[in-house]
Amino acid sequence: MEEKTTREKLQVLIPHWLEHNHGHAHEFKKWADAARQEGLAAEAGLIDKAIGIMHEADALLSEVLVRLGGPAAGGHQHHHHGEHHHD
Repeated sequence: MEEKTTREKLQVLIPHWLEHNHGHAHEFKKWADAARQEGLAAEAGLIDKAIGIMHEADALLSEVLVRLGGPAAGGHQHHHHGEHHHD
């Protein structure tokens, strides 16, 4: 089997990163809401800001994916939660 090019690796990795970021943003929102309910408004605001920055990062990663020609052929393979690939 041939070694994948960086382009091919990114076409697999970026959808995986986007999926994980979406899950993390959802978790951040849950905790920001909990903090706000307990009077931690300033801290909740900072978490909200982090969510916004994560969305900006996702937009940049999505742009990279578009420039690469989209996700790898065959679609994104789902991995078990907690399993991270950095090759």
